[in-house]
Amino acid sequence: MAVSQALALPLGDLDMLKRRVAALAENRPGVYRMLDPTGRVVYVGKAKRIRARLLSYFRASYPEDKAARILHAAADIRWDYTPSEFAALLTELGHIRRHRPVFNVRMNRQRRVAFIKISGGAAPKIYVGGSVGGDDVRHYGPLVGVGRLKESVKVLNDLLGLRDCALSMPIAYSDQRDLFAGPQRAACMRHELGTCAAPCAGFVAEPVYRHQVHLAMDFIEARSVAPIEQIIAQMTAASEAQDFERAAWCRDKFDALTWLLSACTRAQAALEALSFVYTDPGVYGDDRAYVIRRATVRAAAPAPHTPIEIEAFRSLVAEHAGGDPEPGPIPAAAIDETLLVLSWFRRHPGALRRTVGLEEWLERYGRGSRA
Repeated sequence: MAVSQALALPLGDLDMLKRRVAALAENRPGVYRMLDPTGRVVYVGKAKRIRARLLSYFRASYPEDKAARILHAAADIRWDYTPSEFAALLTELGHIRRHRPVFNVRMNRQRRVAFIKISGGAAPKIYVGGSVGGDDVRHYGPLVGVGRLKESVKVLNDLLGLRDCALSMPIAYSDQRDLFAGPQRAACMRHELGTCAAPCAGFVAEPVYRHQVHLAMDFIEARSVAPIEQIIAQMTAASEAQDFERAAWCRDKFDALTWLLSACTRAQAALEALSFVYTDPGVYGDDRAYVIRRATVRAAAPAPHTPIEIEAFRSLVAEHAGGDPEPGPIPAAAIDETLLVLSWFRRHPGALRRTVGLEEWLERYGRGSRA
């Protein structure tokens, strides 16, 4: 005999919620929040047309559609309007950061980009990952071509003798030998192969290992090409010794390192290129101006028009303009916003026509001028 399975009842009165949305919501850009019976935010979304987006939830099939599953977990819906879709994206990100809604976390899609990550700790590790680490992890990127990226970072680690073991691996430097109970053995074969200094087993002093980490960091930040010079020296020596197999091996490593340097340089250039004042048109004329530096929003205000407004906004621009760009990692807290800004201008290249370089904006709208 067939047994029918009852579907879970919604936590809220869906008919009442639908009538309220239909009566009060407008087709304007904005951000909405789904709340459970305790008032906790369980989902945050954005839309170019709030009313249309919210009503679409009530047409979704439960439990097949994720929109219906979110709606069934909600007891209330609240929304706020924003001047534009770009403003909605930034506001949505702010709400997600603040509330950490359970459905946003569960449904977060895997990143299509990756970062070169340098861990903190006693023996920093350089590796590739798509997730955001803690505040003690340095993130470089974003970068594409994850497979080739991992191979190239492995070449860099092997060349400089840096570890690639688990972050939880115990570390014992050679200047801590008084802590050893007996002879030490490396945790993996890489030390015997000459590709790891083995800080896990006391075969290297801490200053020496950290010097190698700094060489790698300078290379990733395009401050030094020492690793490439090192592999060139090995390739030259192999050629002079007519060890052509070794020379070919070195050439492959050289190709990997030059690709890695080029990828890191392009990533840094892409971030620095997104440094300007962006005037974002509002749907109802409520334009906003954003001060963006290295693909992160540093300040925002209504687009200035009067002398007083221009002078006030000028101080915001001046705060973030000037100075040579410093290559370096993306702060962990800024990664999601950086990816948002990069994605926005990649998907809306016409928006770049509404940008003005920071220094150029200061010159164009000097003290006392009108926008």
